[in-house]
Amino acid sequence: MSDEFQSPPFDPALRARLRFVLIEPSHPGNIGAAARALKNMGLGNLVLVNPQRFPDPEARFRAASAVELVDGATVVSSLAEAIDDATLVIGTSARSRRVPWPMVTARSGATLAHEELQTGEGAAVAFVFGREASGLTNDELARCQHHMMVETDPAYPSLNLSMAVQLVAYELRMAWLEGVRPPEPPWDRPWASAEALEHFMGHLDRMVDHSGFLADREPGQVRLRLRRLFFRTRLDQVEVNILRGVFTGLERVLTGGDKGRRGKAVDREP
Repeated sequence: MSDEFQSPPFDPALRARLRFVLIEPSHPGNIGAAARALKNMGLGNLVLVNPQRFPDPEARFRAASAVELVDGATVVSSLAEAIDDATLVIGTSARSRRVPWPMVTARSGATLAHEELQTGEGAAVAFVFGREASGLTNDELARCQHHMMVETDPAYPSLNLSMAVQLVAYELRMAWLEGVRPPEPPWDRPWASAEALEHFMGHLDRMVDHSGFLADREPGQVRLRLRRLFFRTRLDQVEVNILRGVFTGLERVLTGGDKGRRGKAVDREP
């Protein structure tokens, strides 16, 4: 893959103000897999609240090339320690609550987080993930300004911890890329004008008439659908010229003209 198509690295200044908080993870392998998921997306600020087994070789093994995120994870004893300096806290939950709470999806939550980080250098965002078996408690969810729900199929909404981290991290990256992705490079030829397209469509109509294709068909419907087809694909001027050159050659064949002659080259560029 060429450099032109490589995704840029995540902004380190924003990365430092994003954290992923795992509440009492029970399996060290999930910690390592979450670290790997974060590194895939250019993130890496991992906070562990009372992990049951940590440090543990399994966490480093599952992290693969993201072992430095496991080794550098912050371990705290309470959710308050993990989030107190955050300006936006989003907690993940698949359960409905008696008291309605502001809800976001992974996508809208990532956009909200990105917007929060743009408000100033003091802004910090924490995403909180619950226990593998029971998720977040009501008290823990009450510490979060927003609850996030990943829009899974209702038949099986449960996600592995590292899978949930991966989804949120991906949406965060996409939200960030929307603001930094360079614009599409300029097209190499000017777009066909409306006038050129009308001439093209007139030429196409004549060729279809000569072909006999319209016999036993509704000409108006066929022409309308052909117009829609070509309008759906934006043509540049060179493409219009190439197609009209092809049409001219086909017309000669259909009308019994000089079969050995080639249509005049309108534009020889590829």
